[in-house]
Amino acid sequence: MISKRTLIGAMGATALGLTLATTAMAQEVTLRMHQFLPAQANVPKNVLLPWAEKIEAESNGRIKIEHFPSMQLGGKPPELIDQVIDGTADIIWTVTGYTPGRYARTEVFELPFIMTDAETMSRAFWTLAEEEMFDEEFAAFHPLGLWVHGPGVIHSTDPVEEVADLEGMKLRAPTRVTTMLLANLGATPVGMPVPAIPESLSKGVVEAAIIPWEVVGGLKVSELVENHTEFPDKALYTNTFIFAMNKAKYEALPDDLKKVIDDNSGYEFSAFAGKQMQEDDAGPRATALEMGNNIIELTPEQAAEWEAASKSTTEAWIKEMDENGLDGTGLMEKAKKLLVEHGG
Repeated sequence: MISKRTLIGAMGATALGLTLATTAMAQEVTLRMHQFLPAQANVPKNVLLPWAEKIEAESNGRIKIEHFPSMQLGGKPPELIDQVIDGTADIIWTVTGYTPGRYARTEVFELPFIMTDAETMSRAFWTLAEEEMFDEEFAAFHPLGLWVHGPGVIHSTDPVEEVADLEGMKLRAPTRVTTMLLANLGATPVGMPVPAIPESLSKGVVEAAIIPWEVVGGLKVSELVENHTEFPDKALYTNTFIFAMNKAKYEALPDDLKKVIDDNSGYEFSAFAGKQMQEDDAGPRATALEMGNNIIELTPEQAAEWEAASKSTTEAWIKEMDENGLDGTGLMEKAKKLLVEHGG
């Protein structure tokens, strides 16, 4: 005969077993998110961390995201894409152009004078990527978001108004396409990741940098140079970004947690991120004005000279893509069509 004490003990053991089983079924997951900017910079603060908080909240805490800013998991910014592929990091955010030529189709959105606003182009970027890139360039990782920043601005020691003002100027270039562009315009382009800009300006390694206003505040560029050249209507250039998750890590998630990730990623999230980056241009620009810096707003007639001088870069890129079997002509036509369809 089973005693009451034994029965209670058995019931307790069963309850504990059920609790452990339920916990196991709930499956809690920790994801390491790695990127190159300080945590207080605009993109981490206004895009990446709000995204992570939504994921944690909508998963009822079953997904935890640990944020590692400023390359805290090691390596250099150009290594981020390989880190998410090999699992060093579970999620990364990076500049596509940090690995020149590797994701060549994305460069169509970095060509000069095709961008009017970041939200529209980010929508076009995600759409074209789904059609052209997911099964090829992006097959090794799981895309979460693809977007661009606001209009690129020239921040320089000496004023820049005409194309001729760039002659011989050592100018930081963020990508392969902008390196081609600046060289064609007469400058001496110097490639480097964003975090290297302040030291390079202060030591005279470069005399100018092209970056959006959004990142100027965190880098204190307005304290290092006094001139800022803006283009009306269409941007001199923009950068493309990849926000990605390790493919195996994503595929190992239970369906309900995959849905949490999916519901907060993709087309609409990409549009939000691009729009947010452009909105974040306003603060640093206002600060530069308050400091008395010289903001040069080119007229449409002045910008037309720059656009005409930039056509050779676009033509050379299309020819290069065509020769490599990537149909640069078709990509350009699709990109322009998508920009119109999405409001550009």
